[in-house]
Amino acid sequence: QVQLVESGGGLVQAGGSLRLSCLISASIFNSNTMGWYRQAPGKQRKLVAGITKFGDSHYVNSVKGRFTISRDSAKNTVYLQMNNLKAEDSGVYYCNKIPDTAADYWGQGTQVAVSS
Repeated sequence: QVQLVESGGGLVQAGGSLRLSCLISASIFNSNTMGWYRQAPGKQRKLVAGITKFGDSHYVNSVKGRFTISRDSAKNTVYLQMNNLKAEDSGVYYCNKIPDTAADYWGQGTQVAVSS
């Protein structure tokens, strides 16, 4: 059974921090590069950070230096530590495979709202 359960979102003031978590089925976690995607209201879902199964990470320019993606193999969980949050970081965050065309299931996501 496919499992992608995102959590950790919330409402935070600009400059604040949040830590997102994504519990993933072992079969997906162990075999894929995983990423965090953000979908802002009225916009397409976009990748913001990714991490390979070997632990190599990459980020879009807008979050470099502020976001950190990590993975815990013992817990089949991927995290996204978000610091110095900005209003433009707001949206629903999803975790899934990279590329997203390889994903055949999406979780419910977790809402992040940053007030300026």
